[in-house]
Amino acid sequence: MKIGDLFQTNKTVLSLEVFPPKKESGLETIYQTLQELESLSPDFVSVTYGAGGSGGCNATLEIAKTIKERYGIEPLHHLTCVNNGQKDVAEILQEMKKAHVENVLALRGDLPETGEAVPDFCYAKDLVAAIKADDHFSVGAACYPEGHISQAIDQENYQHLLEKEQAGADFFISQLFFDNDCFYRMLEGADQAGVTKPIVAGIMPILSKAQVQKMIFMCGSSLPSKLIKLIHRYGEDPVELQKASLDYAWEQMSDLIAHGVDGVHLYTMNRPEIALKTFDYLRGERH
Repeated sequence: MKIGDLFQTNKTVLSLEVFPPKKESGLETIYQTLQELESLSPDFVSVTYGAGGSGGCNATLEIAKTIKERYGIEPLHHLTCVNNGQKDVAEILQEMKKAHVENVLALRGDLPETGEAVPDFCYAKDLVAAIKADDHFSVGAACYPEGHISQAIDQENYQHLLEKEQAGADFFISQLFFDNDCFYRMLEGADQAGVTKPIVAGIMPILSKAQVQKMIFMCGSSLPSKLIKLIHRYGEDPVELQKASLDYAWEQMSDLIAHGVDGVHLYTMNRPEIALKTFDYLRGERH
């Protein structure tokens, strides 16, 4: 099933993200995670392409196939373009078709340390267009509630969203954020720019101080005062921080669903207990 079609219903689409283990020998661990997540029956599960936007493709496809064949859940295969030329992308898409995987999240990916990307696809919109040349695929793209970390102007952020939609993107999944008002402002700006495709809110519970520092540096996400106070109060107690963080994430998700967002996407960090606790709460909220 194409993920773009899921948004034709009147319910909020609920989805999860997992990532391949760093070592191929660790694939069994992700299968154990998926087995625990199966009972949640998410609308789809996305599988990241690998750290730094490179490598991991074989593992990504293997996991996507397992999600579809063993668990009957629709997978969303991430694909980056910074280290893939036209030939590489064509080969990957062909392998995906053989595996009956028909949903792709098209991303630019992190630039290599040299700062040089493969010239065939300079931007995610170029990759979107290349994938959509084959109508077998439903294509998603990323969006940024607080703007991409390399962008300083909001209008540029909205224009890039529109260009991705014009290139063929069927839906968008947002980068993580901790302030729902940032997401609502993005929705308003995207609407004014002419974006019409569904936009899914990406949520990640905080599990440690180190994680917060990493996310702020990598994504440029801001922290509301309420969340800062929670981290200050429970930062040295991982168990209590996790409880408080889940409460905060639940509040975010409940508010998003009450506002009628198209979807909520949970970044699980391959921690099934996070998804289990969160989805138990959300099931009553989206109906």
